[in-house]
Amino acid sequence: MTVRAPTGRDGEISIRPAQRADLLAIVSIEKQSFPQPWPYDAFETFLEEPAFLVAECNGAVAGYVVADVTQTVGRRLGHVKDIAVHPDRRGEGVGSALLSRSLSVLAAYGADTVKLEVRRSNERAKRLYREFGFDSLRLVPGYYQDDEDAIVMIRQLNS
Repeated sequence: MTVRAPTGRDGEISIRPAQRADLLAIVSIEKQSFPQPWPYDAFETFLEEPAFLVAECNGAVAGYVVADVTQTVGRRLGHVKDIAVHPDRRGEGVGSALLSRSLSVLAAYGADTVKLEVRRSNERAKRLYREFGFDSLRLVPGYYQDDEDAIVMIRQLNS
């Protein structure tokens, strides 16, 4: 299912499930976005996840989100594992559209809570997550390979 959402420059973006044909573009965005990017095969393992989504603008992948749902002690926990937007598309609402759609998919698959980790220094991402109702839960010292701390953020979904 493809969902269309407004965006700044081109009128609209399309959000749809990721496909194998998208992986090279996804890996390229990942490498431009993070100091320790995921490898190709890491994305490949999530292809069947319903909340592995891409945003398209003018037929090109503009961003992606990788999320899943796992069963934990009597609850279903959604986990946003990775989200990024092509540098040329940042500030146009692509990340917001991806996050919004992924939260809907996670809820549809039974998640009652969603968590994510974000670099302590990533103010832009933390601001976006707070806009979506995420609250800081705890600090994880040295979480990333370069020893930067992560902040675990959590959000309850409406039942």
